Amino acid sequence: MAHATATTAPGQDVWNGGASPMGASYGKLMMWFFLLSDAFTFSGLLVTYGFVRSAHPSFTGLADAFTFSHAYWPIPEKVFEAVPFFHGFSAPLVFVGIMTFILIMSSVTMVLAVEAGHRMDRKAVEKWMLWTILGGITFLSCQAWEWTHFIVGTDTPTAFKDFVNGAWVTKTVTGANLHVNQYGPQDFADFFFFITGFHGFHVFSGVLLNFLIYYNTVTGVYQRRGHYEMVEKVGLYWHFVDLVWVFVFTFFYLV
Repeated sequence: MAHATATTAPGQDVWNGGASPMGASYGKLMMWFFLLSDAFTFSGLLVTYGFVRSAHPSFTGLADAFTFSHAYWPIPEKVFEAVPFFHGFSAPLVFVGIMTFILIMSSVTMVLAVEAGHRMDRKAVEKWMLWTILGGITFLSCQAWEWTHFIVGTDTPTAFKDFVNGAWVTKTVTGANLHVNQYGPQDFADFFFFITGFHGFHVFSGVLLNFLIYYNTVTGVYQRRGHYEMVEKVGLYWHFVDLVWVFVFTFFYLV
């Protein structure tokens, strides 16, 4: 029995079956639906962060040292200025910039893997998928170091006043967690852990999927199928993760 293709006669309804709307397979359409829903989730988180951020004044250098930690939103360049192996050296946003570059380059290698799959070049797909996996692992390693530095804190604790049992008590705080935050309002630490952690989970999931694709490529699964569409579908997810990081980077580190 003959099957209809994506090319249909004028007026034919492609949604009645036998043809792929817009020439996209069922798997690609479902991936796009998933990414759309995930985009709504990240949008909600970042918009909420923006509202909370706008409710706090920015530090201008005129604040009292004791009220700085609670009242003023931290300056990202002052919080994220450390670089591994350069203790005490201030390099504002350099390390997170390197992280961003690594993730963007992994998106480039994924594009090359998809292009190689269209050419049925198995060796090239293997090579570029491996580079993509290494890029994702490197990014996660950098994020783990950044989290560790954020939690441990700086060498100089921050002092602030807190109202306890009807009296003002001076406290010193080093580092940040879900209860205290050396760098500024507690909301800043909470959003940092949740949003960057949520994105990191997406990257980790992407690395696992990329490894599965790499394994199937090495074992010749897609070569026997006659196409590398799975590489393209996972590539859509990986590009989405990279794009989301651009917005996370902008909201957290630049605004």
